[in-house]
Amino acid sequence: MIEASSIGEFGHVWRDERGARIFERVLATGSLVLKKIGGDRAGEVACNRFLKAPEVTWEEIAETNCEGTAQRCAGKRIVVPQDTTDINLRGRDAGRIGFGPGSDGVGRGFFIHPCIAVDADDEAVLGVLDLKIWTRPEDGGVACKEQRSRKFEEKESIRWLEAAEAVAERVRNAEQIIMVGDRESDIYPLFARRPDGIDLIVRASQNRAVAGDGTLFEEIAGWPILATYELKVPPRGPRDAGRTARVAVRAGLVEIKRPSNAADRDDPSSLQLSAVDVVELDPPSGVEPIHWRLLSTLPVPDANAAKEIVRLYRLRWRIEQTFRALKNDGYRLPDVQIQRADRFFKLTAIAVAAAVRTIQLVDARDGSNRPASDVASPEVIQAAEHIGPTLERKTERQKNPHPPQSLAWLAWIIARLGGWNCYYKKPGPKTMRAGWTRLAAMAAGYHLAHSTSSLLENAVCDLDWELDFE
Repeated sequence: MIEASSIGEFGHVWRDERGARIFERVLATGSLVLKKIGGDRAGEVACNRFLKAPEVTWEEIAETNCEGTAQRCAGKRIVVPQDTTDINLRGRDAGRIGFGPGSDGVGRGFFIHPCIAVDADDEAVLGVLDLKIWTRPEDGGVACKEQRSRKFEEKESIRWLEAAEAVAERVRNAEQIIMVGDRESDIYPLFARRPDGIDLIVRASQNRAVAGDGTLFEEIAGWPILATYELKVPPRGPRDAGRTARVAVRAGLVEIKRPSNAADRDDPSSLQLSAVDVVELDPPSGVEPIHWRLLSTLPVPDANAAKEIVRLYRLRWRIEQTFRALKNDGYRLPDVQIQRADRFFKLTAIAVAAAVRTIQLVDARDGSNRPASDVASPEVIQAAEHIGPTLERKTERQKNPHPPQSLAWLAWIIARLGGWNCYYKKPGPKTMRAGWTRLAAMAAGYHLAHSTSSLLENAVCDLDWELDFE
């Protein structure tokens, strides 16, 4: 089989090749069930051997994937949404080994905190840029009062800063890096200690004290409206097409104070940040209206700058899309039956990469100037160049309209192989996964035929040389 990409180096060529094979099968089948990934009993046993091997670590899988994404960020303005989701095994945790308390404090489970790179200009997903997987210790529950007295380094919330530091270290040649987080990342030390080269956009959750006697929310509410405009709201799920909301925007500078009960007294006593307030006007009946209060290290000199911050924050939905692809709307990660946490984590790292890959392929169906090499090896692309023309028909709608070797060009071929007829609705994740399976199999056959032909040609040349010698 032609491997689209390696997922790591694990000390032996068998493990390296098996890891790449498992990744491709996860992507092709849309499943994390080892029996389906393996294809047969021998394949299932091989998958288990791979996950059991101590040389295979989720950290190596994540690092390999993230380094590939970092290379694609070169020279670009990138938005990096980050967030946390929990995998709760409540009701399915009997016999599980190595899992800690879940988020509800009842079931067993673990947590995933990825960072996804998105091109700020064309809004294309570039890949996973950082990943943390962990399980809480048995005594991990800490009362709120005690939690506030702990140093930031001792809190689980340090993950937000550690992710920013990892991205700053990994991506050294991007034009700009803007990390985006929801209300859970509204943490004073995150702003105070952000690494060089990282800007932040965070949805405020705390009505912080500001310079003078006021509070953040009160101060923002008193600002004049800079603009009203139409804002495209991302879809919430697979059957949600999204909507367009009319919003009013306010913006300005605020000086927020360090929390009075903060244990980290070395952080500056105050910070000056930009604030952007987004309020929906006349929302539809039964729909929760938009109200985003955004804090940012980016400047807001005018209405256009404020609207740009809103646009960039809106790209946070990409991380929600990834979580849906991992869970109920895709790979159903909580349903995986693997008993040991260390093996579950390895499959999770593979699943995160596969979920993002699927999103990239579905995005590309509408056109993308990203290269096909973002998701496929040179061997697969070479085979696609020969397979693609055989899928085209006489009408213009049945011809591939995209530039050769672009991601959109490859996605068109994959969609056609998955059963899309170029008419009616756009191909979805199931069609793209089915098409990927066929492309991988056809690419393997194509290169096997060519390698066999080359062997025959070499044999004939050797025979000719021997006859000439005689």
